[in-house]
Amino acid sequence: MALSVASNSLSGVVSEVKFSRLSRLKLLDMAANAFIIDVNSHWIPPFQLQMISISSCKLGPKFPAWLQTQKSLTYLDISKARLVDAAPDWFWNFAACVKYIKLSNNAISGDLSSVLLNSSFIDLSSNHFRGQLPLISPHITMYNVANNSFSGPISPSICSVVNLESKLEVMDLSRNNLSGDLPDCWRHWQSLLHLNLGSNILSGKIPNSLGSLLRLQSLHLANNSLFGDIPHSLKNCKDLKLIDLGVNQLAGNIPNWMGEWTRVLQLRSNKFSGNIPPQICQISSLIVLDFSNNSLSGSIPKCLNNISAMVASDNWHNDEYGSLDHNYDYGLYLENLMLMTKGKESEYTKNLGYLRTTNLSSNNFSGSIPTEIFLFAKLQSLNLSQNHLIGKISKDVGSMKSLEIT
Repeated sequence: MALSVASNSLSGVVSEVKFSRLSRLKLLDMAANAFIIDVNSHWIPPFQLQMISISSCKLGPKFPAWLQTQKSLTYLDISKARLVDAAPDWFWNFAACVKYIKLSNNAISGDLSSVLLNSSFIDLSSNHFRGQLPLISPHITMYNVANNSFSGPISPSICSVVNLESKLEVMDLSRNNLSGDLPDCWRHWQSLLHLNLGSNILSGKIPNSLGSLLRLQSLHLANNSLFGDIPHSLKNCKDLKLIDLGVNQLAGNIPNWMGEWTRVLQLRSNKFSGNIPPQICQISSLIVLDFSNNSLSGSIPKCLNNISAMVASDNWHNDEYGSLDHNYDYGLYLENLMLMTKGKESEYTKNLGYLRTTNLSSNNFSGSIPTEIFLFAKLQSLNLSQNHLIGKISKDVGSMKSLEIT
């Protein structure tokens, strides 16, 4: 028996009385409504559910004790449920048998240093969890603990798993207080597609073993304190669509293979020097090019008009070069990117695939602005400020019909 009223504009208080005759209920989906779930703290439900989805309903502030009575549960989504409480100790043993767990966007707290996560899909993002990162099982496919208060090194959590048959496809540890060097055990996670370690306090060099992630599609290391050059081993990651290494202390030249398969290439606010390699012009699918606030020099390449995603005609489709997001049986993992636009930092998620921006500002570029850059008919933002450019603005600037910011 299933009860599904999801994605409506329903509201009102739902007490245990409403469920008293639903002993055969297996699936409960009330998500994306404005219900208030008001049950006694000692309530024992008459049913044994396999799926619970109460996202966006008011379930809190206390963590629901009745969940531990559900012995057949495989799917649990209580995200955005206004929970302001510590996760009880029993929950993590209970969770080990639940395949899909989503607790995101609450204010759930607790120290997870000694917890082992074993679910296939687990999203604990945007809560108040703390301590060292929990241990993770090789059975996990999706692992998202972004925007919490985890601290300490990453290595104890992921390097303790020695299993080349791991299934992990998404690892998002961004926006925490993780410190120390980047781990050098990525060979254990060959199935990784999306890796986000951005906005922590990580230091050291980018390890060569990241280049062993041959299926990797996105790499976020921005807003840390990484130094050194970009390892040549990353050339092996031939499926990389998004590279975000901005706001670090990385140095050296931009590799001539960089971005060969990429849609988003952000290296802003580092210490890169030298010229822009002409191979950048071969990235036909590039929609975000941000080399701002470095020490790059020389002239701006005339061949940039070869980037067809920015020069595309009106009948060009957004999906022509492939999506930046990742579909799951239970939902979608959205890529995100922080960009400087209009003088402030803005986050792009659902709208990232529609963005077209080039930012070469705050470098040492010289010479004239190549007329070819004004063929970027789809470009929305162009920033060439704070360089040493000379000459006139081409009359072809009128061809940039989508331009919003210069």
